[in-house]
Amino acid sequence: MIQKNDIIRISISDLSHDGMGMAKIDGLVFFVDSALPGEVIDMRVLKVNKRLAYGKIEELIEASPYRVKTLERVYLQSGIADLGHLSYEQQLLFKRRQVKNVLYKTAHIQDVEVLETLGMAHPFAYRNKAQVPVRRVNNQLEIGFFRKGSHDLMPLEDFLIQDKEIDRLLVFVRDILRHYAVKPYDEKAGTGLIRQLVVRRGHYTGEMMLVLVTTRPKIFQIDRIITDIVTAFPAVTSIIQNINDQQTNVIYGREFHTLYGKDTIEDEMLGNRYAISAQSFYQVNTEMAEKLYQTAIALSELTKEDVVVDAYSGIGTIGLSFARDVKAVYGVEVVAQAVKDAKENAERNGITNVYYVHGDAEDVMKRWQKSGLKPSVILVDPPRKGLTEYFIRASVAMNPEKITYISCNPATMARDVKLYEILGYTLTKVQPVDLFPQTHHVEVVALLVKTD
Repeated sequence: MIQKNDIIRISISDLSHDGMGMAKIDGLVFFVDSALPGEVIDMRVLKVNKRLAYGKIEELIEASPYRVKTLERVYLQSGIADLGHLSYEQQLLFKRRQVKNVLYKTAHIQDVEVLETLGMAHPFAYRNKAQVPVRRVNNQLEIGFFRKGSHDLMPLEDFLIQDKEIDRLLVFVRDILRHYAVKPYDEKAGTGLIRQLVVRRGHYTGEMMLVLVTTRPKIFQIDRIITDIVTAFPAVTSIIQNINDQQTNVIYGREFHTLYGKDTIEDEMLGNRYAISAQSFYQVNTEMAEKLYQTAIALSELTKEDVVVDAYSGIGTIGLSFARDVKAVYGVEVVAQAVKDAKENAERNGITNVYYVHGDAEDVMKRWQKSGLKPSVILVDPPRKGLTEYFIRASVAMNPEKITYISCNPATMARDVKLYEILGYTLTKVQPVDLFPQTHHVEVVALLVKTD
């Protein structure tokens, strides 16, 4: 009988959806962090349940030819790059295979081609946003990432997948905070001042925003700190303080104050310019977000006669990307500030055929249907939980010719596609897009067409 702390020699046969190595022993499926298919390992058993079990690599006996041997272990231990030990070409194949598998298992679809994953030429240093905890380690203020499954900070200076200028700014701010003896947050004691550093950088503009998340309003020597930062980094055009005095894993509290410069930074996407606040949802990989939106536009085959509903419209980045090429865009978003931002972004770019509404997408869709709105295309970009049955039925009731689905979770997309097919729409095209290289996450664009 297999027990905790046993060491067993096993062969890894596959990868799970979240990038863990898988092996079967005596009817048990073992999940092994950082192991790759084809590898032989000595595994230490960590946990055994009735049908599932977990282990870790005690010793790597035979390595996969696709293993990246130069990746520092900290990136796997922290989860920053949980697939970074697999060659990038194989990462793209893995993500395509995951989409195919989930469509088959969940929606029983296997006759629709899943295209090759669109990837990056340089799949590193792509993130335009960083959220980094600040803690005391070995009696010194440090920035870094938590070890997976814990709140033990692993100090870091190079975050691998973040914009290098963001990394430079983070290390400089860390050193400035040390210089002025600013106290880092102590989670257990609930003491200290600085909890998190958040940095956003415009991919095209280079403008940077720094957010200092603190436990209380007063920051000692803040004027000197600001002067030192903006002198060394003139691209920092916005410094914000957020106050979060709660013992919670949520990064932001409710209170924001602009300490220096503007409330927002600006960036461009597909020729439009956007204002981005500390709280705005803005895709973290600008280069691949543009490819994602271009893919959705191309699959939709939009024309000047099309009326498009942009559900979960955020600050307008998707709808405004194609608004000039269609008759009208109707956006709906549950976050009130995002709706305000979308309207301002439309005005900023001189786009007048877009109409943004605040509310739950399901309810607004019903209202639009009763008012006689007849979209030819409905574009959805929901959160990871996917669409509700109520929304799906409301969208079908509007009788669009096409439904273009952008998903950050292929499993919930497959579930939703299954219901759409029951209600008279056929899945015709599926395109995975790699917005998050070195991680197991994948975005998908799928086109559903009304069945004749």
